[in-house]
Order: sequence, then C-alpha cells, then structure tokens
Amino acid sequence: MTAATVPTLELAANVRSFLTADPPRYATLATINRDGSPHQIVIWFLVRGDAIVVNSRRGRRWPTNLERDARANLAVFEGEDAVTINCAVERTYDGDAAQADIAEMALRYDTPEVAEREIRRYLIEERVTFILRPTKVNTHGDPQ
Repeated sequence: MTAATVPTLELAANVRSFLTADPPRYATLATINRDGSPHQIVIWFLVRGDAIVVNSRRGRRWPTNLERDARANLAVFEGEDAVTINCAVERTYDGDAAQADIAEMALRYDTPEVAEREIRRYLIEERVTFILRPTKVNTHGDPQ
C-alpha cells in the first residue's frame, strides 16, 4: 500500500527528542474499526526521519484496520507532557525488512537477553511494518 498523496510534515526538534527518549516511551495507537469505532493498542515504535515505524504480527485487529483505512493517531506521554500525531500510512512491507524492524524495536524496548529470545519467536511469525507519515502534530505540556 502506498499513499502517494500523504503530505510531508517535519517533526519539531522537541517532538523528535520526546519520541526518541531513552528509556523509550510506549505509544498508544488508535485505528478505525470497520464499524467506525476506534480501536486503541499500546505499541512499540521507532522514528526514522520524520516517519513513525510500527510493526505487528499479521492477523491482529490494528494492522487489519490500517490496511483497510490508512488513518491512525499515535499518542505518547510522560506525566503531563504528551505528543499526539495524526498519521497516514505511507507504505507497508513484510518479509526480512519487517523482521529487522521488530528486532530493532525488541532491542530498544527489552533487555538484551529478553530481546534475543523474543526475536527468535518473531522469526516464526508473519510480521508487517507500517511507515506512518505525520499529518498533524499536537503537543501538550512541555515535551522535550
């Protein structure tokens, strides 16, 4: 899937810093169910350039939702500071590249020992990566 009409929106330095903090923050991703209701899930993510990278096992609700309706909202918070991002799917891919993405996320979010065990488990799953292009960014409080 490619969304050729997705506008390019640059992430401000404070937003990028907040999203790439160490230790990493989790995000809540909201997608749209077939009946129009929202579906939210807590996920890992990466920032590459001005895009948000998310990855899942195929068959889950939120990737199915994104494949049907390419709109999503990502929220990341720490205390009273938060960033919310309206996103559109720019592209998706699977295979070795998606496996590399989930491995990178596991190494970012888990201890090395846990990450290595999880990466072995992910190798037997069909994984899919979504590259989300921000279309609108809101900040709350003073995210840094």
